[in-house]
Amino acid sequence: MNQYIALLRGINLGKRRIKMDQLCRLFEELKFGAVKTFIASGNVIFESKMKDEMKLATMIEEHLKKSLGYEVDTFVRTRAEMAAVARFPAFPAADVEAPENTVNVSFLKADLSAVQADGLFECATDVDEFRLNGREFYWLCRVRSSDSKVWTTPGMRALKLPISTMRNLTTVRKIAALYPAL
Repeated sequence: MNQYIALLRGINLGKRRIKMDQLCRLFEELKFGAVKTFIASGNVIFESKMKDEMKLATMIEEHLKKSLGYEVDTFVRTRAEMAAVARFPAFPAADVEAPENTVNVSFLKADLSAVQADGLFECATDVDEFRLNGREFYWLCRVRSSDSKVWTTPGMRALKLPISTMRNLTTVRKIAALYPAL
């Protein structure tokens, strides 16, 4: 069996509330095994014989829309991919470990285009820095994330980045640690 992590966008925000045992049941209805959730923010760990992550994501999105009545963008990663995301040295250790800084990881369905990647880097400020690695980009924020103005700048809005879901690097590392070392 292949082990996967589904990262669901916008779960338990606003009116999109679901209990984690109900979310597990919805995944079990898709015949996935060893289903469990990690914190109540749309992180589902499961096993499947399927090997196509995009097909898995589409299956999950369609089932959740039918069951919940709203769209849930879904980003699927293998166990190895999640471990690689957690280990990637996007920023110097001193920046990552500084208590006033936060590092978030945005999960995408596909790589950014070269134009989008260049535009993202151009949006960097003294407070906000970005790194790109495959289907993820890392955001180092040197203030509280909610105090950053980077996402409302004209340059960032003009980028029209694809839909993604963001997780704090600490959460990503905890998810990756749920599995034995590769």
